[in-house]
Amino acid sequence: MNVAPKHLRMPAGETQAALQVEGLRVDVAGSKTNIVAGVAFSLKAGEIMGLVGESGSGKTTAALALLGYAKLGTAITAGSVRVRGVDILTLPWKEIRRQRGRLISYVPQDPGASLNPAMRIGAQMLEALNKDGREAGASERVAEALADVALPATPDFLSRFPHQLSGGQQQRIGLAMAFIGRPAVVVLDEPTTGLDVTTQAHVLATVRDLCARYGTAAVYVSHDLAVVNDLADSVSVMYLGRIVESGPTGITLRSPEHPYTRLLISAIPDPTVRRKLRGIAGHAPSVMNRDGGCVFASRCPDVLDDCRRAEPPLLRLHAEEHKVACLRRQGAEATVPFRVPDIEPAPEKMEKPVLLRVSGLDAGYGSVRILKGVDLAIREGSCTAIVGESGSGKTTLAKCLGGLHADATGSVQLRGEPLPFGARRRSPGQRRAVQYIFQNPYSSLNPRRTVHELVAQSIAAFTEKGRAPRHSVADLLSMVALNPRLHDRYPQQLSGGERQRVAIARAIAADPEILICDEITSALDVSVQASIVQLLKTLHRQSGTTIIFITHNLAVVRAIADRVAVVKSGALVEEGESDAVLDAPQDPYTRNLLQSTPRLWWS
Repeated sequence: MNVAPKHLRMPAGETQAALQVEGLRVDVAGSKTNIVAGVAFSLKAGEIMGLVGESGSGKTTAALALLGYAKLGTAITAGSVRVRGVDILTLPWKEIRRQRGRLISYVPQDPGASLNPAMRIGAQMLEALNKDGREAGASERVAEALADVALPATPDFLSRFPHQLSGGQQQRIGLAMAFIGRPAVVVLDEPTTGLDVTTQAHVLATVRDLCARYGTAAVYVSHDLAVVNDLADSVSVMYLGRIVESGPTGITLRSPEHPYTRLLISAIPDPTVRRKLRGIAGHAPSVMNRDGGCVFASRCPDVLDDCRRAEPPLLRLHAEEHKVACLRRQGAEATVPFRVPDIEPAPEKMEKPVLLRVSGLDAGYGSVRILKGVDLAIREGSCTAIVGESGSGKTTLAKCLGGLHADATGSVQLRGEPLPFGARRRSPGQRRAVQYIFQNPYSSLNPRRTVHELVAQSIAAFTEKGRAPRHSVADLLSMVALNPRLHDRYPQQLSGGERQRVAIARAIAADPEILICDEITSALDVSVQASIVQLLKTLHRQSGTTIIFITHNLAVVRAIADRVAVVKSGALVEEGESDAVLDAPQDPYTRNLLQSTPRLWWS
């Protein structure tokens, strides 16, 4: 087992926490403006802590600081990070680099970007071990590390490049590289965000097993409290650079005390029953505009006047180790019970005519065929979810319907009329009728056009000559609840949720009959996801637009869809009303998807 070098080792017999963090602070370089401040927690060997919060809460900045690393333009200005008694922040830079992978290691969010595309898997594993492969035992350690994550150590596999692996395999390689040096602590930065639920379940089980087997403490960064509920022993909730609540997972998530934690939990969809979701109102202020009061005061439904005057400390509540930074909760003699979100009535069953009919659809890429004889009927005014694992063919199906994939046979009919597979072969009316919202608004929006220009361009493209547009830019942006002050900004100046709202506004500018949403909430915070889901439901209710919702998350399906179609290996294996399918799934594949979906205690 790799440990700190001899000159860093603690005296024999002395015991200490695997990770002890005190007063950690990260500032904007050259200023006194803090991005993260006052972060403190302790982890025992083998313990997993979930570090949760929305995008911009400071959780990744704090997590990277545990490795002695600060992003460009920031600096670690105070605090200590002790790993097996060694303060990482006091070591020389070269020693910090040498100890990464030994004392503490890191698993990034995107394995595809973090693995070297020009190096074979075997060489990268040896590099993580700090060996060249010629030392005795190196190849055995690589084989052992791969076995730990259920991957083969065959010559064929070790000679592959990262692009020859699936996303789940890439992430498990990242885990193997992080654990191969047997570190005391591993930091995992949202490693399952882009994975489907079954692959995510495998990765989480692997993390849990490795931490228990090797006594490695873990800090698991995530925005999804349902994932953390399944994995972590304790939870620390961050907002605007501060830990606002912390404690054992069972206590913190069952009896949350801070208003922010409660709102985060209320935004998580339930796979077992349709519940009312609500996003968190408002936006987090910039760290440059933070006042001296509670960091959550501007968005808090329970704010007091005193909350705006002084920042509340993180203090222990009635339960052991449960701490909260909230004046209202700290002053109460008894806790206020958390109210589970209300159950939402099921949508009315209305037998409307078929708007889009798919018959015998086969599609693929050259000799590789993805879809195999898919038959599907989409009724007018419905919201139909198409679900499945990565590689199941659900996005290929969506692209065939949207005119973005032409290598297909079979037929698609819109109101009984043939709908060609390629968009160029469709009439202007057919292109207007079917609009597509992409998964990643970062790449689908032109970075050189403002929000106003992006939506205006769509209005102009789909307004016939001599006919006034149905909606103005202001109307459309108001429909997606986008703040008027953002209209002249560029996409890179917006948050992920704001970008997705612009993409929705651009799509509905065409006044479409069918809106195809391709995994549009998969990378969003749970609170932003709840806002987008509610927005789509409102638009659906007001305009009657038919929605095809592509996802791998059955909890989101329960929240938004009337019907669900389950796709496996390019074939439709189950289809029906969403509540009926999710309450009593008939196909083993659907049952596996449902069992792999993270959920909170009330499920």
